[in-house]
Amino acid sequence: MATDDAVFIDTNVLVYAKLSMSPFHEAAQRWLERLQVQQTELWIGRQTLREYLSAMTKPHTLTAQIPIPLLIQDVYDFAERFHVAEDGERVTARLLSLMSEVPVGGKQVHDTNIVATMLVHDIPRLLTHNVDDFKRFARYIKVIPLVQVSEPRM
Repeated sequence: MATDDAVFIDTNVLVYAKLSMSPFHEAAQRWLERLQVQQTELWIGRQTLREYLSAMTKPHTLTAQIPIPLLIQDVYDFAERFHVAEDGERVTARLLSLMSEVPVGGKQVHDTNIVATMLVHDIPRLLTHNVDDFKRFARYIKVIPLVQVSEPRM
């Protein structure tokens, strides 16, 4: 189980940290470095690893095709760098209970599974660029935005 200050790292943060041409590359790098310097317990899930491979094998405007052996090595590196939350029977049970509590459907099921994984492993915070995707889970987890959106001035 995780510590009280543990953070789950969403897939998009890993992708942005990898893609130097991404407009969010520096923010992702800074966050990961800051959390590691603070000795924050950092988590990913098996789903995160699959999503990373899926995202990085799609054609990108920010990079040429990345060779599969390099992506496989990335996954091994992530498994060494982060705690990996297993996605088993307890996570599925929590996913199903969340789906009965919070209206979700389609691709939102994947986000719900991340939250279920976090809850089963007692991971209270999520670092993500997709803040809006997780607003519905505010009573369960704290979302840390990768990039702060400034309020419009009046």
